[in-house]
Amino acid sequence: MSSNNTAMKTLLILSLMLILINYVETMVVPALPKIQQDFATTATTVGWVTSAYLIVGAIASPIFGKLADRYGKKKMYVTAVMFYIIAVGLAGISPSIGFLIGARAIQGLGYAVFPIAIAIITDVFPKERVAFAQGILSGTLAIGPALGLLIGSYVVQDLGWPYAFHTAFILSLIIFVISLKYLEETNVRTMERVDYQGALLIGISMASVLIYLTDGPSYGWVTLQQLSLLVIFAITLAIFIRLEQRKVEPLMKLSLFKIRNVMVANVAGIISGISMFLMFIAITYYSQLPRPFGLGLSIIQAGLLMSPVAIVMAVIGPFVGRMVSKIGPKLPLIVGSGIGMIGFSTFIFNRSTPTAIVEDTILSAAGLIFIIVPLVNMIAVSLPPESRGVGIGMNTLIRTLGSSIGPVISTTLMDTFQTSYVMLFNNQIIPVGDFPSSTAFDIIFAIGTFSMLLTLIISLWTKNYRAEVKGETVAIGG
Repeated sequence: MSSNNTAMKTLLILSLMLILINYVETMVVPALPKIQQDFATTATTVGWVTSAYLIVGAIASPIFGKLADRYGKKKMYVTAVMFYIIAVGLAGISPSIGFLIGARAIQGLGYAVFPIAIAIITDVFPKERVAFAQGILSGTLAIGPALGLLIGSYVVQDLGWPYAFHTAFILSLIIFVISLKYLEETNVRTMERVDYQGALLIGISMASVLIYLTDGPSYGWVTLQQLSLLVIFAITLAIFIRLEQRKVEPLMKLSLFKIRNVMVANVAGIISGISMFLMFIAITYYSQLPRPFGLGLSIIQAGLLMSPVAIVMAVIGPFVGRMVSKIGPKLPLIVGSGIGMIGFSTFIFNRSTPTAIVEDTILSAAGLIFIIVPLVNMIAVSLPPESRGVGIGMNTLIRTLGSSIGPVISTTLMDTFQTSYVMLFNNQIIPVGDFPSSTAFDIIFAIGTFSMLLTLIISLWTKNYRAEVKGETVAIGG
């Protein structure tokens, strides 16, 4: 077991990288309306700037997790960061929306550092402190995006959205050098093969259903072209499940779902992933839309709405980690789901002012961090050591697929439910444009509320446990 100093140094380095990656992931969110304007495209198309990154990140996570189990966690960690550095460099010089989406897809390979980081922490920390360390890392999933929305708004408004990637390139390069020098390799290894076939199938399946959702408002929901996407989704998903059941070394060990807490963590993970990015995208657009459709704020003002979220999540993340160590994951999950339900539901009737948005967002974000931290710990604790990397990667895949669905649902609803805005000038009606209606945002936040209800129901199935007592993990509930 590594010394305490080495473990804390490792935690610090990994936390910095994860904060940066999650920060950059959402740094461009305040700029999405500006990117849409610069490239003369639609909200659904520009939504792929976020979704492309998340889809590739979802697929890369279990692959890199398994490669890390086999070839070494530090080696695959720095490899993922190298891809990330190259991608953010390319994104900053994007000449077209297609090039930017492609660069963001490559950037998604860097997202694989999260499951590797969780596996490293589980290896180097004593069992009684693993939940605390995972609480720190899990908090980066919320702190990073919140900071990205805040600081990104200043960068985008003052310098332009390409500089969001220019600054990320420099920062990621610095942390990469630090990681090379100070991270130590762990010795837990397996010799399993990588299931590239399964990765291709799940990638095609998820891309098909997301393209269906994206193109629905433009091409219709039941046209031959659209229905063919659903057929591709269903066929490739069925083949993927069949293949994974037969393979000795699959991408996703579906047998792990027989472990109750693994099943709960994965199902709740995809739902919470959808919820988080429903909120981020909807708030970003709503705050910048002109009144009476939104709040009519500038990019910077919209980003400032998220600053209290960063503070709340920074404080709550470690607290929830300690809470999980002492009383187990079940109660935090239930509490988080309840708080999340209240937070998302208040968006429906309490969003007429910036202060109201801040109040609603703090509640929703607090609920989400109460959910995220226990889910990560449940996966790491419940998996056998030899399956930890691939199991955490599988959970990251599932949760990140949820995150990639969130932006598509939000932008699709905003493109589907629109109201025309006109002005009267010299007794003539002049059309100004079409904007998302209040109905679009009501539905978005109703979906968020319902997703928190589902998470609450699923959380009741959690098998509770607490940290080590005299060398043994003690279960305290069913």
